[in-house]
Amino acid sequence: MSFSTKKKAKYNRSLNNYARYSSIAFEMLFIIAIGVFGGVKLDERLQTMPLFAIICSLAGLAIAFYVVIKDVLHQNKSDHGEKDTD
Repeated sequence: MSFSTKKKAKYNRSLNNYARYSSIAFEMLFIIAIGVFGGVKLDERLQTMPLFAIICSLAGLAIAFYVVIKDVLHQNKSDHGEKDTD
């Protein structure tokens, strides 16, 4: 492997990591936004203004963290060549 090939492989790997973690961030943002939006709409419908917005926001945050951790662990396994048992 020549020097330029090594450099190109390193660049491609870093670009793949950037794309992977950017998609995880957008996924997390989307899940939290759905929780906030759903909570606000429930509060508008039931006239309980801050209650469901807070509850659904926290639920969205918990779900987003769960999904992110699961994705990162799954990608870490696949990066190290371990078999997927899901």
